Amino acid sequence: MTISQRDFAEQVVRQLTDAGFTALWAGGCVRDLLVGREPKDYDVATSARPEQVREVFGKRRTLSVGESFGVIVVLGPKSAGQVEVATFRTDGNYLDGRRPESVVFSSPEEDAQRRDFTINGMFYDPLKKEVMDFVGGEQDLAAGVLRAIGDPHARMEEDKLRMLRAVRFAATFDFELDVATADAVRSMSDQISVVSAERVAQELRRMLVDSHRSRAIELCHDVGLLLRIIPELEAVVSDRDSWTRLQNGLASLVKPDFALAFGLLLDSVIGAAKEAGTNDFRLAEVVGRRLKLSNHEIDATAWLLSQRRSLDNAADLPLSRLKRILANTRAPDLIALVRARTLAESEPPADADFCEQYLKNTDREVLDPSPLISGDDLIKAGFRPGPKFKELLDRVRDAQLDLQISEAAEAMELAAQLVHDDK
Repeated sequence: MTISQRDFAEQVVRQLTDAGFTALWAGGCVRDLLVGREPKDYDVATSARPEQVREVFGKRRTLSVGESFGVIVVLGPKSAGQVEVATFRTDGNYLDGRRPESVVFSSPEEDAQRRDFTINGMFYDPLKKEVMDFVGGEQDLAAGVLRAIGDPHARMEEDKLRMLRAVRFAATFDFELDVATADAVRSMSDQISVVSAERVAQELRRMLVDSHRSRAIELCHDVGLLLRIIPELEAVVSDRDSWTRLQNGLASLVKPDFALAFGLLLDSVIGAAKEAGTNDFRLAEVVGRRLKLSNHEIDATAWLLSQRRSLDNAADLPLSRLKRILANTRAPDLIALVRARTLAESEPPADADFCEQYLKNTDREVLDPSPLISGDDLIKAGFRPGPKFKELLDRVRDAQLDLQISEAAEAMELAAQLVHDDK
């Protein structure tokens, strides 16, 4: 019998309750349920100590991933995944701006006070179908406000990443950022530098793939975080037209992956600084390495930037050039980048439309046919390898893509003619 994670999370609460402990769903899953979203995962908070949780579920069904912080993972059926179970606690001092030096096990009321934002600080009893709210989360959810629990400066001091999380939650839920919370972030935005690049990048990924990415970037700038993370954007934010185009372009993207949205962000930098001779590929490399993005993300972004103007006047491009570009697996993203930039400039997306239709109406074997000849074929025919060997093959390939030749014999004949003409 297949069991969902939600059902499994309810079973975890029931089993802990039957064993005499208090157990509640906690944090983000409660928030998502209250706004009608399906939670990605479920967390349980309990009065049971870590060792007691392991006794209830058995050592074979549990993992001690953070026992010193009161966190035990309970393993469920394959269809249900796993559920984190954390003991109610209060945190000690945060000496590194990331995690508490120590914890003290406590009550639900005290546990709620240590959490970041009111909308993330609620509990829910799935057995009684009751919300337990000690921080005003329900009220803020109803009002559409993202507010830090207690003193916003203290919450941000504890974990500097919360500054970016404040922006992300406010943007993705389309909430207003509480004035005091925003002021706290603004006053200490320079301290985002203590957060690891990996954690910053993860927040940036979540912002940029969300449909509210434009507002997230705007909020990031408003509270002083954007240029701390990507200082290369200074030329963009300081120019009203460039900034407006970036906002409009980001808003126009439809379900982009991170590389596409990030590519559009950096595309605006190149557009604003084009007279400075910005190296397209180098920009992706520099910013990507600083944020410790994956090689795949950097390479994908770099390709988009290197090809950012390659589809200009697409209908007039030689077939060989157009096909080489559109045969790339990331061509749909390049078209989306071109479309977003064009729409941001309030111009009709003619190039994007043409390329999209060409891809749709062109079979793969026409777009990217197998080469008619290879280097080995040329060597067997007596051609001498040398510095221009690749150029020769490329010229023959262009003729094939331009539909000037379609047989191997024609390709060999053309190669011989090209060599003769170059003498």
